[in-house]
Amino acid sequence: MFSSLLIANRGEIACRVIRTARRMGIRTIAVYSDADRDAVHVKLADEAVHIGGSPARDSYLSIEKIVAACKQTGAEAVHPGYGFLSENPAFAAAIEAENIIFVGPPVKAIEAMGDKITSKKIAAAAGVSTVPGHMGLIADAEAAVTISRQIGYPVMIKASAGGGGKGMRIAHSDAEAREGFERSKSEAASSFGDDRIFIEKFITEPRHIEIQLIGDAHSNVLYLNERECSVQRRNQKVIEEAPSPFLDAATRKAMGEQAVALAKAVGYTSAGTVEFIVDKHRNFYFLEMNTRLQVEHPVTELITGLDLVELMFLAAAGEKLPLTQEEVQLNGWAIESRIYAEDPFRNFLPSTGRLTRYHPPAENLVQPPFIRNDTGVAEGSEITTYYDPMIAKLCTWAPTRIEAIEAMEDALDEFELEGVGNNIPFLAAVMGQQRFREGRLTTGYIAEEFPNGFSGVELDADSLTHLAAIACTSAFALDHRLYPTTPEPRAVIIGDQRWDFSVRADGIEYWLTAPDGKKLLVETGWKPGNTICIARVDGHLHHVRIQRLTSGFRLRHRGADLIAKVLLPRVADLMPLMPVKLPPDLSKFLLCPMPGQIVRIDVAEGDIVEDGQTLAIVEAMKMENVLKAEKRAKISKIRVQPGSVLAVDEVILEFEAV
Repeated sequence: MFSSLLIANRGEIACRVIRTARRMGIRTIAVYSDADRDAVHVKLADEAVHIGGSPARDSYLSIEKIVAACKQTGAEAVHPGYGFLSENPAFAAAIEAENIIFVGPPVKAIEAMGDKITSKKIAAAAGVSTVPGHMGLIADAEAAVTISRQIGYPVMIKASAGGGGKGMRIAHSDAEAREGFERSKSEAASSFGDDRIFIEKFITEPRHIEIQLIGDAHSNVLYLNERECSVQRRNQKVIEEAPSPFLDAATRKAMGEQAVALAKAVGYTSAGTVEFIVDKHRNFYFLEMNTRLQVEHPVTELITGLDLVELMFLAAAGEKLPLTQEEVQLNGWAIESRIYAEDPFRNFLPSTGRLTRYHPPAENLVQPPFIRNDTGVAEGSEITTYYDPMIAKLCTWAPTRIEAIEAMEDALDEFELEGVGNNIPFLAAVMGQQRFREGRLTTGYIAEEFPNGFSGVELDADSLTHLAAIACTSAFALDHRLYPTTPEPRAVIIGDQRWDFSVRADGIEYWLTAPDGKKLLVETGWKPGNTICIARVDGHLHHVRIQRLTSGFRLRHRGADLIAKVLLPRVADLMPLMPVKLPPDLSKFLLCPMPGQIVRIDVAEGDIVEDGQTLAIVEAMKMENVLKAEKRAKISKIRVQPGSVLAVDEVILEFEAV
């Protein structure tokens, strides 16, 4: 086994690799850019090397700088993590040319599987079921339209060198095929330096299910069961779980054996994942092979009891895998929620800024349900535009799927994250949906369940009443000196609803009586200053993030974000008389919806634009976002130009009525 390891990556995956390496007694070396000078992975490693500027092309994507860092530190091995150079065969070759161990598959396997066109041909030859499509090069947008018509809409337009949802579009018409081809080609060139595009049939009602593989240099390749990754947004996975609630044992075995056959066909070693699209009849088709560790690998580790990073180390060191296929476990259920710096209330646009509070739920891998949080940030860390906006991967494990979901709901309720927009409310909303709880998933789940975007969660009447009761008892605990021996009644207002309670306190128990005479027992140990309130109301346990405000509290629970005012009844009576402040009219401006760079302006001052016409393209987090007109108008002024870097809500152009 090698004794020193350089991690050619950053963030949570660098921290994840360091954790296993440290347990195995391997010296760890981090690399970092200007933006990551104070990053968590830098502090965790035994040694750290600065490799360049904040843009990835100047640091994490520079093969020369990574190799130089290896030479400088005497690293015996390199783990590439995922993203950046992890699937770049030139990087693996450069590492091996220096007689340094590459903790990953052979160069030829990366080359074969990294090209989606080539990989599909190899898969078909290996007896793996593949999706119908056009694997040849596509000259231009008109050729893309012709091919799409031949295959039959809907089609998937994909970058040959793509990954992570970049360079990928679904087209249902000629117009969408033209635009999808142009955007995919542009994104692919920007993200991968390779703008080749191919087109394949889009399977309706599809599930995205992948098989985790691990192989060694002794011709042993195992499949470690499957992961369901169907809950996606713009082809980017959001929630993953293992196993899939859809597969039966026979399908699992068939998919696993085909994945192994493909790996053996290219002499694969190390960890890798074969991704399949699965239709409603459990027919499955090869999508691609990821020749690296996947973001969602923790759920596989939780159901198998294996450490995939450790197995990668063993394989890289030339050792045999310590288990056989028959010894691979499938125990319980695990779910992963990706915590992103993005605003679900603004169509999931990326968010940047400093984490003014970061306090995830406590990890627990001793007593079920288990909680695991893979992260690379801490309170005070800054989320920038330079890298992926993922903050953490929150995982839960329990004996059953429903128990794992319920554990995730509680964990999300306890996850304190301030300073940037984040998708925790959305994740909590999905966990509470009956369709998700029943496992009726497709890759179109988010679009189908949230066709008009995410606007928050509406709690049922009982949940609102329970939160009102928690607000009332918290107000009493906050300053019980304001209450006489027999506390005065209090009114709680949430939105347009009002509850009037009389309170009787006894230790940590509070008896609340509503005007109709119904009594609620609230048991809580919450004390002023606590940001999490765990309370039992009428026997129902609630985990609530609580923040003190003037005359009340901000309560966040199960994806809902509520303001609860706790007032004397006579004050509450006057509340309806308070004037409502109206928001400013911004309809004459096109505002930048996210921090990003203007790629293109498609209009000029004086132009008349129609509803749906493209106005500008903004790139953020390596994804191109097309901004379109919402109604017919005249462009009166353009405030920016291509190349401008804008903050969220900065004005791009102005309209006037026509």
